[in-house]
Amino acid sequence: MGIGATAGVAALGGFALSANASTETASRSADDSLVFDPEGYTQLTATVTDTDGTEHEVKYRFWKAITYVSKPVDEKYQSLNVSVPVEIDGKAVDVSNAPILFANTVGGYLPSTVTEATGVGASGLPVGGGGGAPAGGGTTSAGPAPSASSSAPGANENTNANGGALNTNQYLALGAGYVVVEPGARGRTLKDSSGEYYGTAPAVIVDLKAAVRYVRANKGRIPGNVDRIVSAGTSAGGAVSALLGASGDSKIYDKYLKEIGAADASDAIFATGAWCPITDLEHADGAYEWNWGTNKLKAGDQVDQTVSKALQAQFAEYQASLKLKGLNRFGLLTARNYDEYLVKQYLEPSATKYLTALPDSDRETYLAKNTFITWSGGKATFSWADFLTHVGARKKTVPAFDAFDLSAGENNEFGAGTTESRHFTAYSAKNDSTGLNSKRVASDIPEKLNLLNPMFHLERRNPGRSKHWWIRLGTNDTDTSHVVSANLAAAAKGLGDEVNHLYYWDQGHGANTDPGDFITWIAKVTGYKK
Repeated sequence: MGIGATAGVAALGGFALSANASTETASRSADDSLVFDPEGYTQLTATVTDTDGTEHEVKYRFWKAITYVSKPVDEKYQSLNVSVPVEIDGKAVDVSNAPILFANTVGGYLPSTVTEATGVGASGLPVGGGGGAPAGGGTTSAGPAPSASSSAPGANENTNANGGALNTNQYLALGAGYVVVEPGARGRTLKDSSGEYYGTAPAVIVDLKAAVRYVRANKGRIPGNVDRIVSAGTSAGGAVSALLGASGDSKIYDKYLKEIGAADASDAIFATGAWCPITDLEHADGAYEWNWGTNKLKAGDQVDQTVSKALQAQFAEYQASLKLKGLNRFGLLTARNYDEYLVKQYLEPSATKYLTALPDSDRETYLAKNTFITWSGGKATFSWADFLTHVGARKKTVPAFDAFDLSAGENNEFGAGTTESRHFTAYSAKNDSTGLNSKRVASDIPEKLNLLNPMFHLERRNPGRSKHWWIRLGTNDTDTSHVVSANLAAAAKGLGDEVNHLYYWDQGHGANTDPGDFITWIAKVTGYKK
């Protein structure tokens, strides 16, 4: 089928959908609410275009909006969809041992719902935040699939991250014969009639863990190999995908899972796919300033350099405390050598791969426009300073995540009760500009930061973690720091895990230029053979 080919062009030409026949999902009593109904599907037909541009007819069974907890806070978000291929190009598909792609569509830590989906890949749009997300909820219907290089907005832009890595992965996974599970999850903007927020931290990860538990509890009933779950997500979705991988079976979530009636099963996953993860939030401001502190905003303004330098100093201290070693025997990663590490380990190889793939004339044109690159012996070299100039404007002001005026989406993620937004770092709380009485972070914040940070679990060598990691980032992504994903990769690699991490040259937030390779990687690490 060519599904595993590297995509040098758009991964998918289109995705068409039609209903053939259906059966209604059987009503379930409270006693068996967490038992998967094998007969409760609609049979659909999809046309999936693979990375070679070849169309394939896929007949699949579609289970819609299954509530995955017995005591849901909001079923609209605490439900999942399941898509199972039964026939590809007229040939029957045996999914008894197929890997399960667990594809969240979280963006901006906003709520995502699958309840109005019409088929695979048409679910999960973050809602309630405006800026491109449907007001009041809703999802897209199946339509043209996104380009492999389409970009997604940033975590604190209140918009969805439903481009790039998300639907592309789901369509190709279905076409490769994998089972696709799409979970919804609560998000930061949800509040009840009394004005209390019920989707802020740690709701998103608790819900996704509960969804994994539902799938694993239904081993033998739900199609596919529940011991071979591979998560995928972009931006904030990439963060919680990485968190699922790092925190498998961690006890610190148990009380939250019990509250919503999660299944009594493991929530560990086998492998993790994370695109441009917006994570490690308590250190994200410092990492961002270390990376982009000298870059001006799009309007040409320079951010407050006193604040920027203070945050950079915090990052240096944090990075030193991690005692992480870089890949390929680089040695300890510090604020002083991280620029060299990024250039040698990720940036120059990314540029080299990009330029090598270009026709000679196009390469010459590109190099003529980008004279900071030295092209010799089929390899690209350049300095960190020139790279920063090449990228240009930074996307976010300072601080990037814990805003002094509480305006960032991440501030809302740590809201509680009827308080919409709160500080989650001591530095921003001390420099609050909204007139708060207290200049300290609330007492519950440290626990919530741990619940939301994959690095917390990797630093503690969590035995239930995923042992396989696929991590991607665009080199022009200024939604977060390049250090965030590189630290994640270094931490996992330091524990002996298999890590596949690279950057896409000249791509922005949410890019996914090698979707076929991800599908092939899933088969490789899970040991799946058709």
